[in-house]
Amino acid sequence: MNEKKMKNLGRLALFSAALLWGMSFVAMKNVLTSTPTLYVLAIRLCGAALILLPVCICRPVKIDKSYFSGGVVMGVALLLAYAFQTYGLNLTTPGKNAFLTSVYCVIVPFLYWAYNKSKPDKFNAIAALICIAGIGFISLDDSLHIGAGDALTIVCGLFFALHIVITARAVGKRDPVALAVIQFASAGILALVCALFFEPAPSGVTSTDVWTLVFLTVVSTAACILMQIFGQKYTPPSQAAVIMTFESVFGALSSAVLYNEAMTFRLVFGFALTFAAVIISETKLGFLKRS
Repeated sequence: MNEKKMKNLGRLALFSAALLWGMSFVAMKNVLTSTPTLYVLAIRLCGAALILLPVCICRPVKIDKSYFSGGVVMGVALLLAYAFQTYGLNLTTPGKNAFLTSVYCVIVPFLYWAYNKSKPDKFNAIAALICIAGIGFISLDDSLHIGAGDALTIVCGLFFALHIVITARAVGKRDPVALAVIQFASAGILALVCALFFEPAPSGVTSTDVWTLVFLTVVSTAACILMQIFGQKYTPPSQAAVIMTFESVFGALSSAVLYNEAMTFRLVFGFALTFAAVIISETKLGFLKRS
């Protein structure tokens, strides 16, 4: 297959992953009515690790202890991000959850600054200010109070940003699929242990809930990770970043269509500001420059 077709397939893979991740916000919201948060995460993460394991075994990779140390730390950060995101989803709408999660893109440059002294540029600063305004329109009520679900989701964005910084350090020249398996396995096992100690067992689980969990595990976790890895291999980073930001847009659209979330002018304006902030932070408006 020629290079042009591979690039087109790469972009299609990234768009598909963004679409499926966006739809998963509504799916998660629905399944949480019967299955507590940590059980959902344990099923999703352990299942994804088992699905990706054969892919990892088939790759000629020599796994040393650095894979386990890096993968476990990545797994802990990922679990914290998912936990705050999912507990937040319990208390807010899928659309808000999707857009507030995306603030991690704006946070990452500032965490890198603390990590490797790489100072954020003017685009990062502008994006941060626009993002704060967007969060205000999305989350603050008339009394300027923020809901618990929105606050938890914003914290999840911080942990997703931390996860990206940790992953950048852990990956290096290591195989990303092998690291993903160790990451998912460690996060899933930790989620299961915490669920057994701190949460009630699932009850009233319907066949729809079971299929939703299958979708979240097989499609929105394992398959989407593979699509992201494949897509980023054949797509320039600046283009990949823009495509992946559409996850929040697809999440909001899914929430409006499938969850009947009311889209007020204030909420849509907040979404638009947050999306603009992410685009500015990720691309530095490079797509506006002439060749």
